[in-house]
Amino acid sequence: MRWLLTHVSRNCQVLSQQHWQIPLPSVAQRWSTAPNTGLYSGRNTPQNWLSRQWQIARDPALKAEVDHLQSSVTNQLNKWRNDQWSNMLESLDPEDKSLWKMTKRVMRIPTPSPPLVTPEHQGDYLLDCEKAEALADRLEAQFQLINDPLVSAAIEMIKEVMQAYFLAPASKAKLTNPTEVQDAIWGLKVSNAPGPDSILNRALKHLPLSVVSLLVILFKAISQTQYFPTAWNQACVFSILKIGTDPALPLSYRPISLLDMTGKLFKKILLSRIVYEVTGCGLLRNEQFGFRPKHSTALQLAHIVGSAQELWREEANRRGFPRCG
Repeated sequence: MRWLLTHVSRNCQVLSQQHWQIPLPSVAQRWSTAPNTGLYSGRNTPQNWLSRQWQIARDPALKAEVDHLQSSVTNQLNKWRNDQWSNMLESLDPEDKSLWKMTKRVMRIPTPSPPLVTPEHQGDYLLDCEKAEALADRLEAQFQLINDPLVSAAIEMIKEVMQAYFLAPASKAKLTNPTEVQDAIWGLKVSNAPGPDSILNRALKHLPLSVVSLLVILFKAISQTQYFPTAWNQACVFSILKIGTDPALPLSYRPISLLDMTGKLFKKILLSRIVYEVTGCGLLRNEQFGFRPKHSTALQLAHIVGSAQELWREEANRRGFPRCG
């Protein structure tokens, strides 16, 4: 399973890198016959080939060709960026709120990163590594393991119940398939930030069917062995400044954790299984509206008002009061 997980992550990372490469037109058609210049990415570029030839021969003519090619690439890259910016500005429309989003992004003033001050430390934390250690110490002091014996006993009871269920499950686990995985991938938000593996949701949406099949095999193995990869439990923690607080204090920052998108994709599929079992067996009460689809706050309020009116009618009929509403 470890080899399969590494293979899938490597394919996703390669696709993510290829997706963000800027597709530029060929800028040196005259070098199409040069050796190892069939690809214009990585090491096989006309510029790199000319640079190696110039390093060997030290011919001023080759150096001039390298500079000319570099200038041509830079000019076309700048032209492409300017065209992209112009097309984006022309597509702004107040109706779909794109104009206001761009205005907010342009008018946003970047928040400076001041030195951090803590009572335990005599002086300020100036370097990024020092700030990271100060924030990590503060988070470690805030979030401690619960040593309550009642909580520990409940955790042990849950472990025993889960172990007994794994030994004699009530039903066979429903395994996933490529169609379900592809539907789950298309449901991912493109704007979500990646985790430690740097795999973007945008890259997952461009996965070929062969890589999706590898994900299906991986997810099936996890479901059958009840083993969740430990790498998917690791997260990148970022600190965000709270509104209206002193940026020089570590307590003014709240942490957010970014997990691997592949692990979140499996959790999304697993959640659909759990919701189906819980809903089908009627394990949730009808009054439970939190964390349930199609159960909004407005529906809960309407349910409460309706129940109150029904009780009022019953009480009015019992006591002979005139009916209202």
